[in-house]
Amino acid sequence: MKAVIANDHGAVDLAARIVRHLKERGIDVTYLGTDKEESVDYPDKAEECVNEYRKGGYDFGVLLCGTGIGISISANKMKGIRCALPQTRYSAEMTKRHNDANFIAFGGRVEYSEDPVEILDAYIDATFEGGRHERRISKMMALEGR
Repeated sequence: MKAVIANDHGAVDLAARIVRHLKERGIDVTYLGTDKEESVDYPDKAEECVNEYRKGGYDFGVLLCGTGIGISISANKMKGIRCALPQTRYSAEMTKRHNDANFIAFGGRVEYSEDPVEILDAYIDATFEGGRHERRISKMMALEGR
C-alpha cells in the first residue's frame, strides 16, 4: 500500500504519529506536511496532497489540521475527492465500505474518544462493498460543480 499525507501546523504531533504508524504497518508514505508549528494554510496543504494523489499509485490520502474540518472541506472541493472526517472506528470503516472515501482527515487538537490511529486502521482495513453503494457514489460525485 501507498499513502500520501499532509498536515498544517495544527496537527504536527498527530501527523508524525500517523506517519510512524503507517510505516510500521509497511505502508509506503509520501509526507508533504509541516513538522513546525509556524502557521501554514490548510487549503494549500490539501491542494498539494490531492495533486500528489492524482499522480497515481496511491491507495489513499491522510489530511490533518487543527480540527480536520477545514482541510477536509478544502479537499472535498477538488474534483474526484471523497474525504471523510470520522470520529470513531465504526464511522471510519463505513466510510470506506459504503462511500469508498479516498481520503481521511483528522484533527490534531481534537480529543477523540477512540485512538485516531485505531480509527485510521479501521479505515485502511475496510474494503469497499460496491453494489448499491456504487450508484450512490455516482450520484454523490455528480453533485460536483453544481
